[in-house]
Amino acid sequence: MCEFFLTYQTSQWVLLALTALLVGMSKSGIQGVTLLVIPLMALSFGAKPSTGLILPLLCMADIFAVMHYRRVANWTYIVRLLPSAIAGFFVALAVDHFVPASEFKKLMGACLLFVLILMMVTEFRGKQNMLIDKWWYGPLFGLLGGFTTMIGNAAGPVMAIYLLSTKMPKMNFVGTNAWFFMVVNLLKVPLQIFAWHNITFHTFAADLCSLPFIVLGGLLGLRLVRWLPEKIFRRFITVVTWISVILMLI
Repeated sequence: MCEFFLTYQTSQWVLLALTALLVGMSKSGIQGVTLLVIPLMALSFGAKPSTGLILPLLCMADIFAVMHYRRVANWTYIVRLLPSAIAGFFVALAVDHFVPASEFKKLMGACLLFVLILMMVTEFRGKQNMLIDKWWYGPLFGLLGGFTTMIGNAAGPVMAIYLLSTKMPKMNFVGTNAWFFMVVNLLKVPLQIFAWHNITFHTFAADLCSLPFIVLGGLLGLRLVRWLPEKIFRRFITVVTWISVILMLI
């Protein structure tokens, strides 16, 4: 047992616990805060190994969130996004062979910056509904979400941008987000195990040690999302999304 805990440094265990706490908060409503530690996880554990550590945390937190928000999801948007999101997985697997790992964050940041600017421009002009009704709008975000979540578990801003543009109420936003990512993350697990080989019994055991922090973060997130007014909630999600994009670009 002692040998297991000595596998990682103390700073790595602390970072893993912090990541689990923020993952729990993110999945229960405080969308996007996980991306504040994803760059640190990549630096501490390595880019690809860190995704193998984070994914099981996300899956456990997804189950927690879905248990709470199981009745408020809008499945119209989930079904619209899923096929192209799965296609995004395989685009990411293909790109992995040609693009240096160091360039992935810049690529993701550039893509997210584009869609975030698109959303804000259309919101300023009052044309969100026109874009939402376009046949390509949902599949575009699904493809981008599938790609970014496979490369670095960083699709939170993509989904946040899409759901913000739908103008759905706060609780429907959180429930739809929870169900979408539970399905997507569970579908990613076999690819991470058998294609990238970055989920092992050892890494999964480390994730299980972080489970109490996921639960704590989930409870904090539930309390905060109820406390935040609708307008402040939307502004908070937008600000965190911008911060996440900037972090990936730099």
